Amino acid sequence: MPSLYDLPFARLEQTLTHAGLRPVHTRPLWRALYRELVAGGAALAAQPDFPPPLKQWITRRLCPGAGDSESFGLEHPEVVDDIPSVDGLTRKFLLRLADGQTVETVLMAYTGRHTACLSTQAGCAMGCVFCATGQMGFVRHLRPAEIVAQVLHAQRVLQAAGQAGLRNLVLMGMGEPLHNYDHLMTALEIITDTRGLNIGPGRISISTVGVVPGILRLADEGRPYNLAVSLHGASEAERAALVPASRRWPLVELIGACRRYGERTGRRIFFEWTLIAGVNDSAATARRLVELLAGLDAHVNLIPLNPTVGFGGVATGTDAVDAFQGVLRDAGFACTVRQRRGIDVAAGCGQLRAEKVRKPAAVAA
Repeated sequence: MPSLYDLPFARLEQTLTHAGLRPVHTRPLWRALYRELVAGGAALAAQPDFPPPLKQWITRRLCPGAGDSESFGLEHPEVVDDIPSVDGLTRKFLLRLADGQTVETVLMAYTGRHTACLSTQAGCAMGCVFCATGQMGFVRHLRPAEIVAQVLHAQRVLQAAGQAGLRNLVLMGMGEPLHNYDHLMTALEIITDTRGLNIGPGRISISTVGVVPGILRLADEGRPYNLAVSLHGASEAERAALVPASRRWPLVELIGACRRYGERTGRRIFFEWTLIAGVNDSAATARRLVELLAGLDAHVNLIPLNPTVGFGGVATGTDAVDAFQGVLRDAGFACTVRQRRGIDVAAGCGQLRAEKVRKPAAVAA
């Protein structure tokens, strides 16, 4: 069954007008869904400011038991687990979707703002060796509604706590966002709509392991979101040992796509580098990275390895992190060490995996 949360504003308007309603009815429904966070067909039908034709349409198409052949659902994932970090600044939610698949969403608090880390797939096909989700294998893509529902869940959590809504989103949860490009772009169209959730495109970051066709589409379509590329290696052999997708999209092609993205969009690219002791954290590796990124408007985020059960690597020590950062900064690159959040609840980069739920069989992409 399709969901109303799958429909951007224009498609929702078309749906209503096709059913005989006036286009003007779209705005109050959209506002209730995305500003007032009303959940469920019965609650929507009871909205006092809705005109009778809209209430009747909701009752026919959205309320349980309505039985209309053109019914719509309203995605409202079940919360299987809600795990706060010890410092109280991070909460990891395990959400069960309608077909029983589970995904993880992380809510992070910073001074004056909140950020949500969203999943875009159940599992992941990229197979990065240090990533818990990559160790699961690929199950399926999430629909736009299932991505949007994670944002709505986080917003409701903040609303219930009397806190301001989300300011930032990062697509760095379970799955490879650019492997699910079309559904992701539809979800972001809904999320950024100024009549609803109104999270600005400049506050949304899409992380990719290096899916070259997706990066080129972002460039050619002029998408206004921030791009973060998980690099982790400065040579073909070094990167391929950590990121199997590098065999499909070699480093030379990836950096070429990044250069085209920079030229077409004029936007800075963020490069993510997981520092693994004795693997990719030497000063020599840092110098190779400087050569690789020469001429790019790049910001490098260094992330000391977060532990996962399926990978035996060790996080780089503080002195080596500082030395690696120093090489990049001396070469003129902006470079920060990523603040580690939610490690105690396995919510950090590379850690997202639903350990308590048995992994379902993988299906083809």
